[in-house]
Amino acid sequence: MADKLTRIAIVSSDRCKPKKCRQECKKSCPVVKTGKLCIEVTAASKIAFISEELCIGCGICVKKCPFEAIQIINLPKDLDKDTTHRYGPNTFKLHRLPVPRPGQVLGLVGTNGIGKSTALKVLAGKLKPNLGRFSSPPDWQEILTYFRGSELQNYFTRILEDDLKAIIKPQYVDHIPRAVQGNVGQVLEQKNEREMKEVLCEDLQLNQVIDRNVGDLSGGELQRFAIAVVAVQNADIYMFDEPSSYLDVKQRLKAAQVIRSLLRPTSYVIVVEHDLSVLDYLSDFICCLYGKPGVYGVVTLPFSVREGINIFLAGFVPTENLRFREESLTFKVAETPQESAEEVETYARYKYPSMSKTQGNFRLQVVEGEFTDSQIIVMLGENGTGKTTFIRMLPADIYLIDEPSAYLDSEQRIVASKVIKRFILHAKKTAFVVEHDFIMATYLADRVIVYEGRPSVDCTANAPQSLLTGMNLFLSHLDITFRRDPTNYRPRINKLESTKDREQKSAGSYYYLDD
Repeated sequence: MADKLTRIAIVSSDRCKPKKCRQECKKSCPVVKTGKLCIEVTAASKIAFISEELCIGCGICVKKCPFEAIQIINLPKDLDKDTTHRYGPNTFKLHRLPVPRPGQVLGLVGTNGIGKSTALKVLAGKLKPNLGRFSSPPDWQEILTYFRGSELQNYFTRILEDDLKAIIKPQYVDHIPRAVQGNVGQVLEQKNEREMKEVLCEDLQLNQVIDRNVGDLSGGELQRFAIAVVAVQNADIYMFDEPSSYLDVKQRLKAAQVIRSLLRPTSYVIVVEHDLSVLDYLSDFICCLYGKPGVYGVVTLPFSVREGINIFLAGFVPTENLRFREESLTFKVAETPQESAEEVETYARYKYPSMSKTQGNFRLQVVEGEFTDSQIIVMLGENGTGKTTFIRMLPADIYLIDEPSAYLDSEQRIVASKVIKRFILHAKKTAFVVEHDFIMATYLADRVIVYEGRPSVDCTANAPQSLLTGMNLFLSHLDITFRRDPTNYRPRINKLESTKDREQKSAGSYYYLDD
């Protein structure tokens, strides 16, 4: 078995502190005891070095390290020849690359720290792939020979000839004000190569902040501004790293349409997204990334959208016959307290009256309603409709969870949903959740409150309704319909004006429960 496995040794530069320990890793290593330099470290070193060629994978150093700075991972040998990039000795390693296709949107899905942003940098030409040889990096001729025979050869050749211009929308939009000065209108005017500024400001609702300084924008406004800055420029490769964080459901769909509008027969569009329903709506094909966060990442071959997302959720890649997650993730909506009938009698009911609140120019009208304990009520509405204001008006012992999905990857979102659901059920508490990730909202909700009206002007919070009627009402405002995937029950957006879309709209069932 030993000859079929190759090893990766990762030493965390933040955690490894040779000055503060007794070099336990080196003293306990059986290979060092035989006189070979498998682990090299002294009290004066900055960081320990582990030779992957000499390491036998016993894992003793992992257990002995007082700072938990070492990870030793065994990998299949055949992955060794597929290394695309490695930052340095004992650091993260990326295997293979996603293959973009002209005129189509490539979606990337995978957990945080698995190499999605590294892959984007390589494909944008901002990072030269070293094929794992960090001490003597190959020249471009060698890299092109390595990718010979694949679509990436032509792609990198065009990047080298400065034939392809790439723009990346960064992942953390809250860092933008540090790099960009001036007001929104001026910045967009400077970049306006496609003469699309007015159209994009209308589509992305930027007209009301056009004279505002970039430093004064909120998270959602920064996100829409960043998408607009990328979309007004002429480029051959457009890359979007998490374009939906901070946006509400309506804005996410608008952003998806703007991103799809950038497609030309010769241009490439690549999107990294954790909101699976938006990724599904946006992409033409998908590459999954699996591995161990911060250690190594492997890119799969491209799949169709449905197959790609289902493979990621199932945790099993059929083309490589490889399981990368212990359990598969499914979205059974039926995990409600009503399942255990004997518990139902013990619920306490709470009522709240009709209320109204005026803050400056904004007026919120609340319709009276009731809720029970062990219940999660999801509030659905655009940004600026007064969801947080409503919660502050309830003087009760309840939990408000505001956008629990922000900055979490797809896998963490599902885990977080399960934790919230289990806690609320067993602690006999009530939670009001504001959530824009549709999959997470439907998974969490026992009942929903739908907000109607004009954001930031005049809004009404309806009484709590059942999941089905509430979702139907909410989706009818957005004019989109959902169906359920037969394999793992995740909600999927129907393409506009598709047969399924027209069927469900004429039947009035915008949200579809196929249980």
